[in-house]
Amino acid sequence: MGIYDRDYTRHDGYQQQYSMGGGFGGIPPVVKWLLISNFAIFIFANLVPKIGDYIYYFGAVHPSNANNILQVWRVITYQFLHAGLGHIIFNLIVLYFMGPFVERSWGSKAFLKFYLICGAAGGVVYTLLVLLKVLPAGMMVGASGGIYGLMAALAVMYPQMKVLLWGIIPMTMVRLVILLVIVSLLTITFGKNVGGEAAHLTGLAAGFIYVKYKPLLTRWRMERRKGDWSQKMQQQIRFQQEVDRILEKVHQQGINSLSDKEKRILREATQREQQERK
Repeated sequence: MGIYDRDYTRHDGYQQQYSMGGGFGGIPPVVKWLLISNFAIFIFANLVPKIGDYIYYFGAVHPSNANNILQVWRVITYQFLHAGLGHIIFNLIVLYFMGPFVERSWGSKAFLKFYLICGAAGGVVYTLLVLLKVLPAGMMVGASGGIYGLMAALAVMYPQMKVLLWGIIPMTMVRLVILLVIVSLLTITFGKNVGGEAAHLTGLAAGFIYVKYKPLLTRWRMERRKGDWSQKMQQQIRFQQEVDRILEKVHQQGINSLSDKEKRILREATQREQQERK
């Protein structure tokens, strides 16, 4: 993911064993446009270097000064920039073969949010490591945070799904992710592309946590909505009881016996009834 000290052509590429079917036209929409946008930006930046330099200068994560750090859009835009042909090919191959599984399972909106969050997490952690002076400030680009998050999601959702490492060696999805973690840790140990590998592992961790604990978050949200609904119903019952009391008072003592507050409640009750009839 990082530009510095990185040979992007050394990535261990792999290929999904199962056929997606439908060709490029059969790819779900978010994966399709992520593939198109990443590839188009890469080609354009290389064909028009002057504009490409401008795009990378303002789009990469580069926490070398406070101004760059405050440009929060960088944690999103850096995910659409790549440092070389090997870098983008690896990321897009993984996205092409694995992305559709997750997008079709969750829906396009949820998939896009997940993908960008995992990538952004990598950019944020790298920036924090620079601020803590653990790492030197460098320029970081690439979709690898989101890609690693995607692989982590598949490892949780389909741990026994078979993939082919280098298109040759069969292994399960969960073993592939374990292998990626080991490779990243070894790379960090030998001091190569520490920032990039930290971002990779962050994306992986973000993907794992998101998928593993998403059911708990969904259950919490449902309980909260249930509580809100119950509270709203109780308020409605109390309001109706107050309206009934006021109407009974009008019946016994006349409209002139009402206080200003009681008159406001009656007007509100009338407005609510009119809205329900629309």
